[in-house]
Amino acid sequence: MANQYLTIKQVTEKIGDGLTPRMVRYYHQTGLLPEAKRSPSNYRLYTESHVQQLRKIVALKQEGFQIEQIRKLLTTETLPTATDILIPQLQQQYRRVMEQIAQLRQTASALEGLLGRDTLCATMRAEAIAQLKLLEIENFWDTLDTATPAHPEAFAESLKLLLPDLSNRPEIEVDLISQLVLACGDVSLVNFIQVSPGAIAAARVALQSGCQIVGDVPAIVAACDRPRLAHLSCQITTLIDNPHLTNAAEAEQESWRSTSWHKDLQQLTSGCILVVGYVPSVLISICRAIEDDLLHPALIIGMPIGFSHAPAAKRLLMRSGVPFITIVGSLGGGLLAATALNALAQSLIDKPDCHCYLSVKNSK
Repeated sequence: MANQYLTIKQVTEKIGDGLTPRMVRYYHQTGLLPEAKRSPSNYRLYTESHVQQLRKIVALKQEGFQIEQIRKLLTTETLPTATDILIPQLQQQYRRVMEQIAQLRQTASALEGLLGRDTLCATMRAEAIAQLKLLEIENFWDTLDTATPAHPEAFAESLKLLLPDLSNRPEIEVDLISQLVLACGDVSLVNFIQVSPGAIAAARVALQSGCQIVGDVPAIVAACDRPRLAHLSCQITTLIDNPHLTNAAEAEQESWRSTSWHKDLQQLTSGCILVVGYVPSVLISICRAIEDDLLHPALIIGMPIGFSHAPAAKRLLMRSGVPFITIVGSLGGGLLAATALNALAQSLIDKPDCHCYLSVKNSK
């Protein structure tokens, strides 16, 4: 009978994912986890049902849900009436989270405006900080902004101050990340960029061989660096070749109306690079074609935008086994997808003999 039970240490080791005995005890205290049977020595003894409950808690916690929301998710039955009750609660939590993000983003913007000043603004920055320390901040930004019209912004210098420590990343990957941050002006994007092991190596080999490059819609192709790609003898084509598509919503609908692109997808050359920046359904179809052994790309740059299909498509991509560059969640877009390709092409032309990506393990 005793063999059916696990100690708190055995439970945490079995589940992993950073779960600690202290966290388990906290989940007992908050009522998320039912109390366990006690041994004669007063140690908690856990069953498989405890393990399953903890796995759910850990999974929801990793998705960003708070304790009270996890409680509601675990106790609410998955029936239409229960869902009708839960959805407004989720909307309220979402609004609170977005308010917090907005406040943090405002603080981050202020810090970026202060830290992202180059050396030519150093004197003004010192004066502004002195003013801030004296809490005489009425004209804080006026003082700091005085120096900005005198010279062009030194983006590289600003990024050195703003980017997190990327010393464990290859030089070419750091350049790629920097270009993506500059393309959207959001330093927090770094936390969402995923570069699979071997992605940069695969990209350089494919580009050097003059591979076929395929964008999901014309806007992607238009944003790609055609002169550099032509220099590498790479031809670029479009899957959904409708020049009237103006946004991701139209492109997604067109992907369902049009069927010809599905056939074109299966006829792409082996070793091509696919660049998806608009249409989640295209990325899903690409992943399915790979799974069915109908498509063999060298690299996929998968950055479609959307709130349900795009995150799902990116998860499929990360499980596909094909080298990829993506931005997890709903973030992305055509400009970022094209920027990633352009950065890879530029680094190959500018640094053809660089092998930094082989000596340092790519991020996962």
